[in-house]
Amino acid sequence: MQRVGSLAAVLMTALVSLAFLAASAQPADASRYMRIGIYDEAQTLYGPVDRTFSLFKQLRVQEVRLNLYWGGRYGVAKTRPAAATNPNDPAYDWTLYDRTVFLAAQTGVHVLFSVYGTPTWANGGKGPNVAPTRATDLRNFAYAAARRYSGVFLGTDGRTIPAVKEWLAWNEPNNPVFLIPQYKRTANGWTIQSAVDYAKICSAVYNGVHATLASAERVGCGGTAPRGNNNPSTARASVSPLAFLRAVKKAGLKSFDAWAHHPYYGTPTETPTTKPVTAKGAPPTAITLANLGDLIKEVTRLYGNKRIWITEYGYQTNPPDRLFGVTLTKQAQYLTQAFAIARKSPRIDMMLWFLLKDEPTVAGWQSGLLTASGAKKPSFAAFQRLPH
Repeated sequence: MQRVGSLAAVLMTALVSLAFLAASAQPADASRYMRIGIYDEAQTLYGPVDRTFSLFKQLRVQEVRLNLYWGGRYGVAKTRPAAATNPNDPAYDWTLYDRTVFLAAQTGVHVLFSVYGTPTWANGGKGPNVAPTRATDLRNFAYAAARRYSGVFLGTDGRTIPAVKEWLAWNEPNNPVFLIPQYKRTANGWTIQSAVDYAKICSAVYNGVHATLASAERVGCGGTAPRGNNNPSTARASVSPLAFLRAVKKAGLKSFDAWAHHPYYGTPTETPTTKPVTAKGAPPTAITLANLGDLIKEVTRLYGNKRIWITEYGYQTNPPDRLFGVTLTKQAQYLTQAFAIARKSPRIDMMLWFLLKDEPTVAGWQSGLLTASGAKKPSFAAFQRLPH
């Protein structure tokens, strides 16, 4: 018995040593867990979704981002619901989203829903990129959506609808394509109106989702574009990421679980480690992957140790994009390098590549792992090899 006990002690010591060596193989400040995934709305909502999730399985995708449209062409609530917090209100149509959520669950892929787009009935007949007149309307929708995708809600066919645990409020609110106005003139000068509106938008989504009391739900704010001109007098005024972050804090945004950002490169000569170029002596206004630490520091200063999500990132290829693309080989190299950089940060929980498949016209984005005709680029294999 004593010899057996001694042998067990030796084996235990060896196992502990091996565990220590395994743990020390990763940098001490590296992310212990970072989900990798894809954001490609065309292929995950409207395209051949079955084929898409088959490819996701090959790629070992862990997370897929989907826009959950409140209003607009694909909006869930094209008319005002009578009982807005009830997912079964007749005004709601979840069909498009249910299909993808079921396929994601069958493939073992987590879903991140980006709640976006104001219905005309909620903002006086204006576009989807104009904030709702009443934040309560958005809060009620977020609550209804989170209830439906809580993991315990029954669909009309009697099946339990799979759970969605990650949520993002809006998309690139510092970009006028997705939220206007960016600035508003007041008696005291210019106000960053997008930040004022966004503080209400994100609070509404955060409070609506968490009001379900479902476990493990996380709501991200931000999803900010990488750069902004900070010039309200221009025709296309926008706000740089750090200025926007400070402005939403000033506007009263108090709570969120993660801050999301899209740290895209600016020119085809930039690598994932190329820091943004600025005027001499001036701080950078752009936040790319190379200086993402500046954003993380500011999030920490303003909000504490919040998690960080990279909810869009990618490199376009030449061919077909001759102006903004890099070679197919460089795209694969930069993909590998970028995910490795993100994984080194202990704060980053998620990184999503944009896109799975090139958009069909050169005017669109050409950052897919597949060409528009479906041929695999070298980046497809590079994505497959990413550590999980």
